[in-house]
Amino acid sequence: MNDSSPATAQINPPQRLLMGPGPVNADPRVHRAMSAQLVGQYDPSMTGYMNEVMELYRGVFKTQNEATLLIDGTSRAGIEAALVSLVEPGQKVLIPVFGRFGYLLKEIAVRVGAEVAVREKDWGQVFTAEEIEQAIIEEKPTLLALVQGDTSTTMNQPLEGIGEICAEHGVLFYTDATASLGGNEFLADAWGIDAATAGLQKCLGGPSGSSPITLSEKAVETVRARRHVEEGIADGTAGQGTRIASNYFDLSMILDYWGPQRLNHHTEATTMLYGVRECARLLLQEGMDSAIKRHRLHGEAMLAGVQGLGLQVFGDVAHKMNNVVAVEIPAGVDGDAARNAMLTDYGIEIGTSFGPLHGKVWRIGTMGYNARKDAVLLTLAALEQVLRSAGAQITAGGGVGAAQEIYQNEVTAR
Repeated sequence: MNDSSPATAQINPPQRLLMGPGPVNADPRVHRAMSAQLVGQYDPSMTGYMNEVMELYRGVFKTQNEATLLIDGTSRAGIEAALVSLVEPGQKVLIPVFGRFGYLLKEIAVRVGAEVAVREKDWGQVFTAEEIEQAIIEEKPTLLALVQGDTSTTMNQPLEGIGEICAEHGVLFYTDATASLGGNEFLADAWGIDAATAGLQKCLGGPSGSSPITLSEKAVETVRARRHVEEGIADGTAGQGTRIASNYFDLSMILDYWGPQRLNHHTEATTMLYGVRECARLLLQEGMDSAIKRHRLHGEAMLAGVQGLGLQVFGDVAHKMNNVVAVEIPAGVDGDAARNAMLTDYGIEIGTSFGPLHGKVWRIGTMGYNARKDAVLLTLAALEQVLRSAGAQITAGGGVGAAQEIYQNEVTAR
């Protein structure tokens, strides 16, 4: 290969402020943790860190679940591990869909051989507990799979009361908390959630590549019932259910790897584990309630700021996630060109959109390390200049001014 080829040069990514729906800039302290020395998989320090990660994420998920651990892979890996391990072929899964990521749950459930029943809401709306209960009564599923926060619509689906409904009808309750955990209230035990998965690249403030998961005792029993020992080994532990189709995502084997037996399953992603640990450590050091309050504050400032510019916000704002807002692109403005100007002129990335919202909204995030006053004000100031250049009729200084008012009110209220 020619020495002048770009592939031979040291990697040097451009400086970006990632204010889209994720990924976000990882906290520098997470980067530092991930530069730590590698150790062996069964080194006492490594198994100690694994135990610490389990305990830390019990605090993040607000659970006492012993089975709180990591799936090596992006947040989608956690979703696949949950569904392939909890759902047997032919069992029915109910999926209430209110955005793109509900459709992702549907696709994965279909791939694992489930019979899938779907209920849909217009994008920008959420389900009531009564609507979900009625669907459970009609469909009689084995498992309810429900996204908490869907960044495609910015909606935050209320989960309180859903677990109680599921328990009453003998249904397992799984939720995808990838986009919401750490920045919105999440109470795994109090809400009766049987399984939940997340990712680092949103409110947890890290890089994509590891998926925290927590499983209730009922979920663990379901997984264990499907456990099959390796062919040729008859130790009496084989379950009665259908064998879990994936080896890598087989939660029965992963539980044995993370449990006291430490049965070899895969080589843990050590560097990612260091980062995952630091993400949780920082959140718990801040306090989960404080972290959620921080996301709410900066989310409210961004919301007020875009409205102060005279822009319209998409969806039911009363059910918007704290950490992302969908802004309707003004008439006459080329949405992609404006996003490109934000990136090339100011080094700020905001998000595009999917499905029925494609080309209609921008999605602007305030999450993780980027849930900060300076990041919010800088993004609003840059957006104003870009919109002015595009000829949009906006309120001069209205964005930064409206956000500053939110911050001032917060200071006054203290």
